Amino acid sequence: MTPEYNKVHNRFKFNGLHFSHEELKEVAYSLIKEGEPYEKVTGNFLIDWLNNKDFLYVTTSGSTGVPKEIKLMKQAMVNSAIATGNFFGLEPGDKALHCLPSHFIAGKMMFVRALVLGLEIDFVEPSAQPIFDYEKSYDFCAMVPLQLKHTLNYIYNIKTIIVGGSKVTKPLLERIAHCEPKFFETYGMTETVTHVAVRRLQSKSAEKEQYFNALQNVKFEQDDRNCLIIHAPKLVEEALITNDIVELNSETSFKLLGRYDNVINSGGVKLFPEQIEDKLQPVIKQRFIIAGEDDVTLGEKLILIVENPTESKDAILKVIKELKTVEKFEIPKTIYTVDKFSETVNGKIQRKKTIKAILGA
Repeated sequence: MTPEYNKVHNRFKFNGLHFSHEELKEVAYSLIKEGEPYEKVTGNFLIDWLNNKDFLYVTTSGSTGVPKEIKLMKQAMVNSAIATGNFFGLEPGDKALHCLPSHFIAGKMMFVRALVLGLEIDFVEPSAQPIFDYEKSYDFCAMVPLQLKHTLNYIYNIKTIIVGGSKVTKPLLERIAHCEPKFFETYGMTETVTHVAVRRLQSKSAEKEQYFNALQNVKFEQDDRNCLIIHAPKLVEEALITNDIVELNSETSFKLLGRYDNVINSGGVKLFPEQIEDKLQPVIKQRFIIAGEDDVTLGEKLILIVENPTESKDAILKVIKELKTVEKFEIPKTIYTVDKFSETVNGKIQRKKTIKAILGA
């Protein structure tokens, strides 16, 4: 029998205490009235979740466009929580660490998973370097890459960590390969109620996977652009057409190649910025973006934008040319620098806005 959104699991605990549906409402009001800013946001979400409506509104991050409010059915959020629980083998009474902001879907869903699956959830301030009980054992945690980067020395007691919200860089991948927990990169969006697919990353206790694998009741296909189409009837009624170009391995697994709207056509060669960025990460320590700029000869030429670099443009270009993994046509024709990238409120790079600011200057 599928749990309903208006029920609180009898094994659910919030910071060590169990609360009934009505008691949790009182906790929410207390957080709104007396809590820190991040706790007020959580209180407002809990009030929305515990009311009599069967839906709520969630704001998208805005990383690929203007942030917008979308309507999500609460039962779809319950279904997402169940799919995650089944995939990772979460059981009532398992302990979860929650260190994400409750503004967006990822943070909201950590609470929903706890309420639906009966998890004992410890909620801490969602900072770049979360502070939690490092000696306590946790079964499950979700982090953004920046948080994981800053807490690698303290996660030895966490069994499973899912990572999403932005790209997991190669230097970070190399570091977590020496850590004990099992790490999973997630794929999803607000419209799909967080992740619909996950990919296991290399660690001491697990081998890496090349393909993202679907959660239960999710299937994939491609459109004529080779972009991913998501079929997840328990999460969203209609098929969701994305702008993510993929290599489809099966109807339940794919490899992510890049964004359709980021593809650069340079002299007839299609270049995927995300793939080139992967190759450059070992030699460029600052944040950077690969993009295309109009060119009379090539149609588009490859450019590199670096945020607040510590080296000269010539020095950056020199180390790129020395990389054996980089093809000739993947070497930037022009390098631009900028003091600060445009960001969303939760720290994601606004790629299009940053590129427009550079090329329009």
